[in-house]
Amino acid sequence: MAPTVINDIETSREGSTFIIRFARPAKKNALTVAMYERLNDALAEAAADKTVRAVVFGSTSETFTAGNDLGDFMGNPPTGEDSPVFRFIFGLATFEKPLIAAVDGKGIGLGLTMLLHCDFVYVTERSSLVAPFVNLGLVPEAASSLLLPKLIGHARAAEVLLLGEPVTAQQALAWGLVNAIVAPDQVMARALETAKKLAERAPTAVKLSKALMKDSAVVKERMKQEGALFVSQLASPEVAEAIGAFFEKRKPDFSQL
Repeated sequence: MAPTVINDIETSREGSTFIIRFARPAKKNALTVAMYERLNDALAEAAADKTVRAVVFGSTSETFTAGNDLGDFMGNPPTGEDSPVFRFIFGLATFEKPLIAAVDGKGIGLGLTMLLHCDFVYVTERSSLVAPFVNLGLVPEAASSLLLPKLIGHARAAEVLLLGEPVTAQQALAWGLVNAIVAPDQVMARALETAKKLAERAPTAVKLSKALMKDSAVVKERMKQEGALFVSQLASPEVAEAIGAFFEKRKPDFSQL
């Protein structure tokens, strides 16, 4: 299947693997509401197609994703669980087939949190993962407040979620966040190789085994808790100051809040 680009999301097929790439290089693959809508459609298509055995996420440039496009995001903020961004992260958490990520360059915001729902993650040496939520006056998303401490421990997770410290590729590997560090020109090939191996396994057994490894009910409940707080914080003075500082290219000042 030849690549198709709709709303800055490229989709294609390689055998039984459905490939989804962020394709907005001029904006470092910053995510818009339209992109989330297309991501939801792409996941639904992959889920419904019985010939698809795995989904691979990647990008068409040297940035995986810079996270949400703040201008678009604040102009079209999520208001509840039916919002495109929340539907996407719920979709990741409940997706039955294997999810694989080929991450080159920076993964910011969702570019980090979505990886917690992938079954295999490959990064490049120049990859850097950042969760800037608190720095923007927000709270974590995608059950990262639950999954990240569980995976790497509270102390390390506090550095990532409370301080917004970047995670290097080497740290991500040492902490068990990723499977391997791969050369930039090989990272997608490595992800596709894993997808091909999965396609050779019994599909129902793969789905059931993945389900057993996940605790979807607990994850979805945490997502709901995070989502309610996230939406509430969007209207806070903290977010107003953080977003204003971002566009004015200055450091936010929370001292009076």
